[in-house]
Amino acid sequence: MAKTLIQQAREGRTPPELEKVAKAEGVNAVKLRDRLARGQAVVLTNAKSPPKRLTGVGKGLFTKVNVNIGTSSEVVDLGAELKKVEVANRWGDTLMDLSVGGDLDAVRRAVLSKAEIPVGTVPIYQAFIEAFEKRGGGAYMTEDHLFEVVERQLKDGVSFMTIHAAVTRDLALKVLKSDRVIPVVSRGGDMVIGWMLYNESENPYLKNWDYLLELFAEYDATISIGDALRPGAIADAHDEFQIAELVEAARLAKRAIKAGVQVMLEGPGHVPLNEIVWSIKLEKKLTGGVPYYVLGPLPTDVAAPYDHIASAVGAALAAAAGADLLCYITPAEHLSLPTVKQVEEGVKAYRVAAHIGDIVKLGPKASRWDREVSVYRGRLDWANMINKLLDPEAAWAVYRQFGEPRVKGCTMCGKYCPMMWVREQARKAS
Repeated sequence: MAKTLIQQAREGRTPPELEKVAKAEGVNAVKLRDRLARGQAVVLTNAKSPPKRLTGVGKGLFTKVNVNIGTSSEVVDLGAELKKVEVANRWGDTLMDLSVGGDLDAVRRAVLSKAEIPVGTVPIYQAFIEAFEKRGGGAYMTEDHLFEVVERQLKDGVSFMTIHAAVTRDLALKVLKSDRVIPVVSRGGDMVIGWMLYNESENPYLKNWDYLLELFAEYDATISIGDALRPGAIADAHDEFQIAELVEAARLAKRAIKAGVQVMLEGPGHVPLNEIVWSIKLEKKLTGGVPYYVLGPLPTDVAAPYDHIASAVGAALAAAAGADLLCYITPAEHLSLPTVKQVEEGVKAYRVAAHIGDIVKLGPKASRWDREVSVYRGRLDWANMINKLLDPEAAWAVYRQFGEPRVKGCTMCGKYCPMMWVREQARKAS
């Protein structure tokens, strides 16, 4: 079996994938190689079916944005999902196919064929649903079937997977007897927990962790350790269940890195604003800097249908504190399957959040873009300023929404534009 990127990095080699990511990120390839060897960065790929665009996630790299798409049991529209893939290709760095409706193999393969960026999945969904369809219940899923699904998805070209390995049967029993506001909010986590309780058996991922590592090493794909017990309400943030699962996830991540398998951790869900920074730092401390793939974080429970705005606030703070990959939230969160337009609204909000975080995390490397825009803005150089913005097309539409401005300023200040006046005074003074 070919050596994984981590194994090659430990031998002092810098494979082409690392060179490509280092060039795209503007970082030293040797530094990236060393971070990869220590498990502080990952390159999302699949050695047997690499994506068109590689994505690096981790220390010293720009904050990335993930776009969730996928059918539901109530709405199966492959055409709409493929349009969401187009949005993800333009605005995102990774996407996850979370489909649970329709022909799941066909949907995933269509998504993979359309995607330019690395694609992730949650294999427990498909294993659970297939067991339900064939045996009359998801809890009748066998361990062999679960791992067959994992391998099937790896063969299709999936680059990373959410694996809910850190929730133990003991934790599951305790959380169901607790006074949590929402005992379990993770769909994949609930499936794993339901299987454990019905079969009176330990987590199949946890029991077979070494075998799982062998599978992922073969494809050099990335394990994203899922957070089955993440808080679904800010009242549940950082309780004993979330922290216990995080500690177990850190242990599993270290075993993965030792085995040469790339790994990320997922978290933390609904978290009050004042707890976000130390939540990120806790994960980094426990894991030794393993990349953190954060869901939100969402600092309030009352914002729907504006959760994309509320969570972008939390995401910016998380990115500034060291979060590496932001899983977007759309206006439909907690309410519905998102439309194509809502997917676009969500990912744009998170693109802004990622950049805000990078200004803090990466300093001048990120903020030189802001300075360039500001210089053009100060000169009232509308063409260069607008064309340098995050979304020039949308910005031009707003700039011209009352017609082409008749003065050099915009239609807000018009002839009283302070920048226009100052420049006129400076011209007269010279």
